[in-house]
Amino acid sequence: VRSSEFFKNKMANVVPLNKTKIIKKRTKLFSRHHCDKFFKLKRSWRKPRGIDNPVRRRFRGNRLMPGIGYGSNKKTRFLMPNGFKRVVVNNVRELEVLMMQHRTYAAEIAHGVSAKKR
Repeated sequence: VRSSEFFKNKMANVVPLNKTKIIKKRTKLFSRHHCDKFFKLKRSWRKPRGIDNPVRRRFRGNRLMPGIGYGSNKKTRFLMPNGFKRVVVNNVRELEVLMMQHRTYAAEIAHGVSAKKR
């Protein structure tokens, strides 16, 4: 029996250890000031640093800035929707280590692993 078949059969009906409901305080991305006005500005967040910038000064009606208060619950941080934490695995030895924590972590096969060894 190949190891991949063994793990596939063994891990078919594993349920996560704690299924705490994942609550996101904000699902919309924080976008950069003026990214809608100028095409050269990408959407990814950059902190505004100008002395007169209304976003930095937190004027009403302007974009929100990310802050520590938007952080996730420590228990549900890094969880996938199915309740597991994702771990990238490069070989069978790393996968065997995860067998001890199989109710917490889910293995993701690394990009560099060939189709033959998957």
